[in-house]
Amino acid sequence: MSENEISKIIFDCALKIHKNLGLGLLESAYEECLFYELKKYGLNVDKQKALPLIYEEVKLEIGYRIDIIVENKVIIKVKSVEALNDVHLAQILTYLKLSDCKLGMLINFNVAFLKNGIRRVVNNL
Repeated sequence: MSENEISKIIFDCALKIHKNLGLGLLESAYEECLFYELKKYGLNVDKQKALPLIYEEVKLEIGYRIDIIVENKVIIKVKSVEALNDVHLAQILTYLKLSDCKLGMLINFNVAFLKNGIRRVVNNL
């Protein structure tokens, strides 16, 4: 399955959750619901996956955690904030670089229309 096919499923699941729950919940609630919906599709999904930093030949376990990774190809950063800003984009770019994934999705559930809260982020390896 390609990254684009996976991202379509992610969008559909996020939209379903947003329609059912609305905005204003904690990020952890949306993350759990999204994890649940993606698992129902039969996808390989991990949440809160540790992401080490490799510096020269040293592997540093410094606390980076991926909110959700789907099929080891697409990283999802779940937010519930007033507005996405540069630090959120920097976080997902860092996760993409450290994991060698090509596609990330930054999803802010705290918006009236979910399409306004989703950003696709591409890692140009």
